[in-house]
Amino acid sequence: MALRTAQEYRDSLRDGRSVFFRGERVTDLSRHPVISIAIEHASLEYSMAQDKRFRDLAVAEDAGSVYHRCYKIPRDAEDLRKRSELIAAITREGATYPVLIKEIGTEALFALLMIGEQLASRGKPQYLERVERYYRYCRDNDLALSVAQTDVKGDRSLGPAAQEHPDYYLRKVEERPDGIVIRGAKVHTSLTTNANELIVLPTRMMRPGDEPYAVCFALPLDTPGLKLIASPHGSEPKNPIEHPISARRKMMETLTVFDDVFIPHERVFLNGEVDLAGTIAITFVRFHRFTAVSYKLPLLELLAGAGWEIADANGISGAGHVRDKLTQLAAYHSIALGLLQRAATACTIEHGIAVPNTLLVNVAKYHFAHNYHHAVQLVQDLAGGLLVTAPAAEDLTSEATRDYIKRFLGGRKDFDAEQRMRLMYLIADMTASDYGGYQEVLAVHAEGGFEAEKLQTYREYDFKQAAAYARRLAGI
Repeated sequence: MALRTAQEYRDSLRDGRSVFFRGERVTDLSRHPVISIAIEHASLEYSMAQDKRFRDLAVAEDAGSVYHRCYKIPRDAEDLRKRSELIAAITREGATYPVLIKEIGTEALFALLMIGEQLASRGKPQYLERVERYYRYCRDNDLALSVAQTDVKGDRSLGPAAQEHPDYYLRKVEERPDGIVIRGAKVHTSLTTNANELIVLPTRMMRPGDEPYAVCFALPLDTPGLKLIASPHGSEPKNPIEHPISARRKMMETLTVFDDVFIPHERVFLNGEVDLAGTIAITFVRFHRFTAVSYKLPLLELLAGAGWEIADANGISGAGHVRDKLTQLAAYHSIALGLLQRAATACTIEHGIAVPNTLLVNVAKYHFAHNYHHAVQLVQDLAGGLLVTAPAAEDLTSEATRDYIKRFLGGRKDFDAEQRMRLMYLIADMTASDYGGYQEVLAVHAEGGFEAEKLQTYREYDFKQAAAYARRLAGI
């Protein structure tokens, strides 16, 4: 099958899947006032592959096969670099709102291919064979993928089998000759309302006794018993002038419920091998955080650019403290970009797959996440209080109010009132709206929180080598 068009992608979602929004079943995703925005946004992944401006970047070829570059298994640093460049390009086209309709799922596939090699070396080649067939099926049909990894967890101090409520972690409740039955839920599941396939991964390391919870599999989104309860965050109707990003862009998140869902063995990639549950989780994250920093780069660039532009409009760009703030924003973006590029060139080759340098990826992700709120503060400081006190977009055109807006809210002579207000609306949408809050929470929790990134950095850094250098210079 050739690359799908955006319309073919949209048509593929008419499959009767069980989606709920504010307690009601959604019967037509394409007509839903919120989910339809997410569908249109995700279709960028398909339209860009058909656009001659992006085709060389978005399309890969192997042995006569033509497919979307997200499905390209990275074999070297150049493959990783192109993947990162594509993710950034798609996010830029999406006005800094991530698309990710193939990125996250293919990260999971890469991880599963690597784990499949380990299982094959243990005398269980069936898992690798299944993953390879599933990978080709998704690639050749140009499918949209989502990933469910995070369990609801219940009491965080307890492991899966020790919970008072057995369904706080997703689990296998029945083994059949032809497959397994799954019960439980996953949370923070991105894109699920408008993907074609869902890949389910373990969320953590497990121990003997946790065997029912050590499962990994894939299923179509219209599978009986699968229920998607969509988050309404940021779903209120928005004026596209006051909200130039979030009025037109959306990514859905769901509580993903498995109400005794049957999974055929052909789609099961881990079934009780507890010692590999944590390995799958961390292998996925090694790719996922590389993607995370890649899609954040346009956002960091926009923060710097909007800060520069509003300082100019406000007539303060010559002040020393303003240059200091702009320099911090420039350094914030540049450090993330440099770390990401180096993570690609310093990759490791494992089971024939290029893996971004784990230390540098985690440092890059921590750098972004730890400094994001400060960057927002800098831009808000440069903009001023009009971010939350400005008149409405309608006041720019109303005969009763527009003359007052033009008279009183202009800036430096090259910026009339409407231009200055549009800049304010953009920055407010980025930093002082429900979308701004969404981005701030993503910075803290998405792709792993601060402590996860710090822990991985601690594990990966070669303290012994550094200490040996210190001992030598100290004469010890």
